[in-house]
Amino acid sequence: MALPILVTGPSRSGKSEWAEHLAQNHPSVIYIATGKENAADPDWQNRIQQHRDRRPLQWQTVCVDQHLTDTLATLPPGSCALVDSLGGWVANTLELSPEQWRTKQMDFITFVADLQNVPITIIFVAEETGWGVIPAYPLGRIFRDRLGALTRQLGGLCSQVYLVTGGYAVDLRQWGEPLPPSRD
Repeated sequence: MALPILVTGPSRSGKSEWAEHLAQNHPSVIYIATGKENAADPDWQNRIQQHRDRRPLQWQTVCVDQHLTDTLATLPPGSCALVDSLGGWVANTLELSPEQWRTKQMDFITFVADLQNVPITIIFVAEETGWGVIPAYPLGRIFRDRLGALTRQLGGLCSQVYLVTGGYAVDLRQWGEPLPPSRD
């Protein structure tokens, strides 16, 4: 059974391209897009189009908002899912209360932990938001904190954890030491 893979890094580092590279040899790839289209933001629409243009035509695309875990639970055996990105998913859940978010986060982490018995490959892409300035507004800090905590938890469950930066992808599980469990 394949364990999940996490690809993380700062903005414009190539993490999506690396994740696509990892998925390209699978016969059945389902690209799970979490970013919402926004016709009022041409730059965002351009970024979405760049991702579409890079994907092979035979890859199936599924768009999700808050229902990532439910979508992953329906994947057919033998498939490969590329989730791009966890930041989009977290952004789609910002209106949830802290208690609602904890429940959704724990459901997701429990699902991923149980993947050891499922014949699918899932590649998660996550943004490293903590490398920038501290957000000046509360919603930005909530986003950064939720995504950071989720990525840390997920990293401990993945067979490979790639950091993509400076034109390189480094498998942190191979070269790094895991942190002790978080007390948060």
